[in-house]
Amino acid sequence: MKSVNDEGQDHASGMNSAALLLSARTDVGQIREHNEDQFLVADLAAQERVGLDGAASSQNRLVAVGPEGVLLVVCDGMGGAAAGEIASKMAVDTLFRQMVETASAGLIQGQQAFAAHFVRAVEAAGERIFEESQANRTRRGMGTTMTAACLHGSGLFLAQVGDSRAYVLRSGKLVQVTRDQSLVTQLIESGQLTEEEAETFEHNNIILQALGTADSVQVDLTHIVLEHGDTLLLCSDGLSSLLRSHQICELLANAASPSEACDFLVAEANKSGGHDNITVIVAQFEAPTMTPTENAPLGYRPYPLDSLTAATTIAARASTEPPSSYVDTIDDVRDDFDAREEHAAPRSPIVPPEEKPPESVRAVSHDDEPPRSRRQHADARSVRSVSHDDGAPASVDSSLSTLPPWLAVLIVIAVACLFAAAAALLDG
Repeated sequence: MKSVNDEGQDHASGMNSAALLLSARTDVGQIREHNEDQFLVADLAAQERVGLDGAASSQNRLVAVGPEGVLLVVCDGMGGAAAGEIASKMAVDTLFRQMVETASAGLIQGQQAFAAHFVRAVEAAGERIFEESQANRTRRGMGTTMTAACLHGSGLFLAQVGDSRAYVLRSGKLVQVTRDQSLVTQLIESGQLTEEEAETFEHNNIILQALGTADSVQVDLTHIVLEHGDTLLLCSDGLSSLLRSHQICELLANAASPSEACDFLVAEANKSGGHDNITVIVAQFEAPTMTPTENAPLGYRPYPLDSLTAATTIAARASTEPPSSYVDTIDDVRDDFDAREEHAAPRSPIVPPEEKPPESVRAVSHDDEPPRSRRQHADARSVRSVSHDDGAPASVDSSLSTLPPWLAVLIVIAVACLFAAAAALLDG
């Protein structure tokens, strides 16, 4: 991929700061009627979103990495009738607002403090979605994945919930720097499933966490250091479930610009079936005067918060109030969704999981992972799923949904045995 200067951008010679040359696309795909994906590119120093038409071609934007950083986000909404598109929009809007408000107040001092605030902002997005789903019965169970990246200088923080992904292309090699929070990767890590078996595993469409399906989430925070010439890719699973890593690597390497890379990736995913919405952000990191440092090899690297910072983050949850503009945002999105729903057949509400999500799943990294579809959310302990499709699953009996899954199964088996014994006595 060409450098920023090759793209003919207004890039002052001798620039000492870092910059991103980036582009983004979102596409409904070949099967679905609505696009429930959302993406965000924001300049936190300027406190504004970077205008990108996700459907347009030949659009590259150069964004300087200021002291507050640059924020990139991809969300994949789920829920169908429960308004996955509302969930994904709420997620990006809330995250952006939280990051901007804190940056403008000058409250972030140091890397640990920033990391804690980043995690808290993602948690706040999940809480907002959950509150809305509880207030509106027709949207029970709506949720969204989130892969958010925030660049400070050359340091990149990644906050992960669900199975959208982030990759980095460096020196011709593509490395996944996030880990899917999915059932299949948990089984692979524990040795219960091989990579070959995962390709045909019947439950490879289940993820273990999503923003908004429970009142809290465990955000998986990682950190890497970028180098001049690195290319960052954020994508929804509408891309990663259809293209293998070597295909993505080849398309990125052969593209002349981030915009062309976006075009290549979306086109190839649609060519491969386009069974889901497809969203990509491609950003090329430019820091020609930055002194290279000896970094650890690229990969999934959790970033631990110290105990004091973590305690401060937890305490902040109780005092977080929705900003005044939040209600306006929700009302606008709700009105738009309701206008389209008037012309659609009524659907049953989706019942959300009631148990809290597990701790972050750290899956095995795959250089050439088989493509697969991950279209459901489930609690790790009960493996109860919420479909991404427009249809909603049958409502769960409230008398059993609050019980542990193993106990519910035993009760059902016991009742079946009693009926069988009664039938045998009657026949006798």
